[in-house]
Amino acid sequence: MQTHRIISHLRFCSNVWRSAAASSAANCARGITYNPAARENWTQSTYFSHHRRDYQCRRFHGNQKEDDAEIHLDTATYERVCSETLDALCDYFEELTENANDLKGSDVSYGDGVLTVNLGQPHGTYVINRQTPNKQIWLSSPTSGPKRFDFVGSKWIYKHSGETLHSLLQLEIPNIIKSQSIDFIQLPYGS
Repeated sequence: MQTHRIISHLRFCSNVWRSAAASSAANCARGITYNPAARENWTQSTYFSHHRRDYQCRRFHGNQKEDDAEIHLDTATYERVCSETLDALCDYFEELTENANDLKGSDVSYGDGVLTVNLGQPHGTYVINRQTPNKQIWLSSPTSGPKRFDFVGSKWIYKHSGETLHSLLQLEIPNIIKSQSIDFIQLPYGS
């Protein structure tokens, strides 16, 4: 009877560790890592295991100083920076679409913290909006999909890749509007 319990427990533990290894491989592809050494220093941690609590899961979010700078962003500063960013992007997109001869059916609208840039067929629509509860700007791009940007230092950063909002637009929009010189980096909070 005791041998049966031990074998059952070993099978259970084997399944847990096999599952943990598969989970670890899948999470690694998503930018998540397990770190048994530094539990106390991390925020946003989740632990898993059967008996062991020394494995910890944490998404990469840049360095701790950047995380602290983002956490201490007060609401008034966020509102000001977000409004300046969206206003400048709106004005710039309006200028670009007005001067673009190759865009048929394009339209730019901005209201209630939502900037919608319809670049016509086949290019699609960009939606850039504020997310006040999270203190973020969200981008929905027909080219690269959805992204959430945090204000870190003096830029809007997508923390999964370190890419900025303005640099992403700088990569995508010139492929659509080819008749003009485009420079999103010169806008407020672009560099």
